[in-house]
Amino acid sequence: METNARLVRMLELAEAAGLDALALMPGPNLRYVSGLDFFISERPIVALFPVDDAPAVILPELEAGKAHAAGIQAFTYTDEEGYALSFHEACARLELAEVRVGIETLRMRMLEARILQRYIPGLELTPVDDLFSELRMAKDPGELVAMRQSIAVAEGAFKAWLPQLRVGMTEREAAARLVAALLSGGADALSFDPIVAGGPNGGLPHAVPGDRPFAPGDWVVVDWGAFVAGYASDITRMVVFGEPSGKLGEIYEIVRQANAAGRQAVAPGIAAEDVDAATRRVIEVAGYGAEFNHRTGHGLGMEIHEAPFIVAGNPVQLRPGMTFTVEPGIYIAGLGGIRIEDDMVVTEQGGQALTTLSREPFCIPGSV
Repeated sequence: METNARLVRMLELAEAAGLDALALMPGPNLRYVSGLDFFISERPIVALFPVDDAPAVILPELEAGKAHAAGIQAFTYTDEEGYALSFHEACARLELAEVRVGIETLRMRMLEARILQRYIPGLELTPVDDLFSELRMAKDPGELVAMRQSIAVAEGAFKAWLPQLRVGMTEREAAARLVAALLSGGADALSFDPIVAGGPNGGLPHAVPGDRPFAPGDWVVVDWGAFVAGYASDITRMVVFGEPSGKLGEIYEIVRQANAAGRQAVAPGIAAEDVDAATRRVIEVAGYGAEFNHRTGHGLGMEIHEAPFIVAGNPVQLRPGMTFTVEPGIYIAGLGGIRIEDDMVVTEQGGQALTTLSREPFCIPGSV
């Protein structure tokens, strides 16, 4: 979908929701509908999209070129002048008064909200997170191309990284080498700081790499991803220093089966919560229900976590183009954890894994 079509669709949804305008912060939603890309700082930036008028953006003078290139009217300010007059002029020019304005609850700061309340008389701020979930959940062919590129870069970096691992290397050093492999291998940025958690540290789903050295027999949770062309990948695989064995070897097989059950459950018309139930059922039957302590997955695209969320209680029906993770895990305190994560897309025929890496443990030889 072209940017103009996205903008038109956003305004249609806004008008149907009884909104007079939307106020967007720098971030994926603004980038999705306008192509404008900024970062949030002490200098406020707000883009205003009236349903019945041309959009405008209030921003620092140093960023004005981006607005001009996008064909959006800019109200600029300098550090010396401050932003007050620019916000006043923009709100007056757009004749915003006694209006309902949609905002992103996870991005709008108190700073910008109070500025808008000051310069828009009778303002009512309304959350529009669901509007953007509806707008962005199903990816178009161009978005899927970018996601496949992102996954290819992440998988290539992982393959280049594996031969560097050895017993005695710390999690922190291994993570640093993975970051280097991602950035040198084509990533525009990291999806997130990689998780490299060996031995008992793998029992923490969101472990932070530390100074623990890898030991023979360690199972290591590796969770990583890349941003390429504005879209993210998110993959988890298991590395073993030696041959797979022991209690975690048994647990690995359970998680592998749960991952397969979740992927196989994906189909158009299936509720998101049904995919979660499919993975959870396998783990509960094996007696580890309490040790699977997070949702099965989350949407993936311009953000690392976005709709749809693959979790109990989410009745959203899957439809072609939706992309998300399937990542069941079992975590045993003091022993370690197992997680296998794939990136999925819903097709007309069912679910397709975008990730291509083997789901078997990656064994580091000479580790025993």
